[in-house]
Amino acid sequence: MTADRVNPVTRTPYGAVRGRWEQGVAVFRGIPYAAPPFGPRRFRPPTPPEPWDGVREAAAFGPTAPKPPYSEAFAQYLSDPAVPGDDCLNLNVWTPDPAPGARLPVLVWLHGGALTRGSSAVPVYDGRTFARDGVVFVSVNYRLGVEGYGLFPDAPANPGLRDQLAALHWVHESIGAFGGDPDRVTLGGQSAGAISTGALVAAPQARGLVRRAVLQSGPPETTDRDKVRRMVRRMANRLKVPATAEAFAAVDRDQLLRVQADIGRLGSPILGGPAFGIVTDGDLVPRDPLEALTDGAAPGVELLTGWTRDEYRLWLVPGGLVERVDRLGAVALAGAMARCRCGSEVPRGYRALRPDAGTAELVGQLVTDHLLRVPLHRLADGRRDPSYVYEFAWPSRRPGMGACHALELGFVFDSGDEPDARKLAGEGAPQDLADAMHGAWVRFVTDGSPGWERWDTHHPVQVYGDGDPHVEHGPRDRELALWTTPAPEAPAPATPPELRSVVRRLRRVGALRRD
Repeated sequence: MTADRVNPVTRTPYGAVRGRWEQGVAVFRGIPYAAPPFGPRRFRPPTPPEPWDGVREAAAFGPTAPKPPYSEAFAQYLSDPAVPGDDCLNLNVWTPDPAPGARLPVLVWLHGGALTRGSSAVPVYDGRTFARDGVVFVSVNYRLGVEGYGLFPDAPANPGLRDQLAALHWVHESIGAFGGDPDRVTLGGQSAGAISTGALVAAPQARGLVRRAVLQSGPPETTDRDKVRRMVRRMANRLKVPATAEAFAAVDRDQLLRVQADIGRLGSPILGGPAFGIVTDGDLVPRDPLEALTDGAAPGVELLTGWTRDEYRLWLVPGGLVERVDRLGAVALAGAMARCRCGSEVPRGYRALRPDAGTAELVGQLVTDHLLRVPLHRLADGRRDPSYVYEFAWPSRRPGMGACHALELGFVFDSGDEPDARKLAGEGAPQDLADAMHGAWVRFVTDGSPGWERWDTHHPVQVYGDGDPHVEHGPRDRELALWTTPAPEAPAPATPPELRSVVRRLRRVGALRRD
């Protein structure tokens, strides 16, 4: 390491990199942890990058994985920069002390985006604030969509998840040169990043690489293999090619993205449908991650997990869909029951608990609990190692958004001054709430305790909303108790005709995806 305050230079296993000092923090961007996943490496597991001679400049974000843009409706709320180039398996490091021997705690961050969008270049994920507070922060790019999560008969499953594992190995081997401690690594993410975190923590191949984990609005889960196959087959039919990795690798990348985006509008957190996701593969993901983690996998790994109060509002508010679902009434509730595979007693119970709620709120909370709160409760209940649970309840200043999916990110990262954070939060987000939430995450990464009581039979939940953060015991227990006797497995009923118009509207605005 060269002690140059203008251009810090650090050596990785593949060559030296030169970063920049920015506001007292050393930043290294776009460091390759694997070779470009194209040409003969397309749809294949990651391989090490080619070593380089001399010093590689690491001042700018590296290429992002191929992805379609957000629709206009969602682009009002979410930013997703795209950086062209093939060398998209790269990561970024923010560190307060880029010197071997500093042994600082490390946070490795996996971005969200439904495994089809997002990147480490999203401004809200600025790692400077974590480095400012003594944490080495690493953010990772990984393959997305069909490139990362397509299921083919002639290629291994889950290449995007394998990218993330390769990045974790890079951190274990390299982070000491940036001042980090490879034995104090916290792996974290939001939405799809949290789902990925859960899968990796449960994976036998990641044993010893992760000390703690943060799962924000995403449970450990796998996607039904048939659902992913349907997605691939529909793309293959549209492209008029076989549903094989060899055939897809011969398709122009931009054309593949266009078809993926079009077919992807058929799926939704609210209504289900074909989608890309992590699948069990008998190798990296040998079994369902939630079952594995509640059955004793990853002993010694501490968890911080939670959700936002109104997750569903990011899925329904863009495009004015809340009002349309409210008008559908019982038809929309029937669609939610089909999505959640629950009996009528569950929505009846929600209606009794929320007599003044509109249909969209009931549908949204039903699906949110089915997708997020029920499995995250089960995860916390089933772990012997300490778990800490939060709920983010501060409502956005943007009309109708409430405490929606992804809103907490600007507070966790203390990046509310970023224009991109204000796209979702609006103006006037409280700095004291960001101080409290960001501080709790720093404490958890540093010593394993965010500052409130660990999960037990009383179900303590730290609530971040208007006013001071505080613990409530079992704030969601009455709703979640309605799910303790699930309805028998049965084929989902056909979508009612009245609901199909909502489906068409969702497709047009691009709302049919997790975030």
